[in-house]
Amino acid sequence: MEKAIYIIGAGAIGKALAVFLKLKGRNVILIRGSVDQGITTHEKIKVELPDQLILEATIEVTSFSQLPLLNGIVVLTTKSFGNEDLAKTLYPKMGVSPLVIMQNGLEVEQPFLRHSFQTIYRCVLFTTSQSILANVVRYKPVAVSQIGVIKGTDIQLQEIVTQLENDYFKFAASQNIQSIIWKKAIANSVFNSLCPLLEIDNGLFHRNDKAKEIATRIIKECVSIANEVGVVLDVSDVLNSLLMISKNSDGQLISTLQDLKMKRRTEIETLNFSIVNIARQMNKESWVTETKLLGELTKLKSDLTLS
Repeated sequence: MEKAIYIIGAGAIGKALAVFLKLKGRNVILIRGSVDQGITTHEKIKVELPDQLILEATIEVTSFSQLPLLNGIVVLTTKSFGNEDLAKTLYPKMGVSPLVIMQNGLEVEQPFLRHSFQTIYRCVLFTTSQSILANVVRYKPVAVSQIGVIKGTDIQLQEIVTQLENDYFKFAASQNIQSIIWKKAIANSVFNSLCPLLEIDNGLFHRNDKAKEIATRIIKECVSIANEVGVVLDVSDVLNSLLMISKNSDGQLISTLQDLKMKRRTEIETLNFSIVNIARQMNKESWVTETKLLGELTKLKSDLTLS
């Protein structure tokens, strides 16, 4: 029997990926990341794609309490602020199953390294997905999402890419994943602060020159820190990537803005604040003043929304 693909996190990304893999013939199980107890159900999930294409599949949805052992590929699509508790829950169930972390931000894999997970891979997502109704999501691909080794082998990495590959959510193996992680984290530090603060969609930066100018200043700050830790990036390259994402996800809402609208906690700690913390450790916090301010304003807006 084919090993399962366990997708932890029944949010917009997790649901879209589950549908695509199920239609590809994979054995997919969707796990509610925030609910430890709960029954197993079979739910019809619908994905709206560009050009009015609609796909749907019936997905097995369950909770950790129903699964004593996860024997297959474990894909993590939950918010990164829950990783410490999740690592404790997952470790006894993992066996030798590889963990693929599909989360934004820097150092999100650290809790799993501390808990001695055997194999860990990072996936940098270049796609957007947002919930429309309870089991309806709107999905828009931007580029091929990259997966690289944190702790594992290139052979297993290629096996993972092969198992996850489908017609709509594209993946590729990367030998330079840290550079891609940093580049995307910097872009997300722009998207996940300015878009929620302005309450506007991702297309802002390719449509508006002033927004592009502010984005460029944030990118320059963050690239200076990346270069200091040995991840060599070019400001124009990161900016071009940001503008590509902005253009290709025009009209879509960034995850942090979705979280604010739904009164959920955001991931800003692993974006702006993570870069600021790294700068602080090198006594270079003064290099990232605007990045820090945008993070603080986004956090304040989130706190006010949740209070």
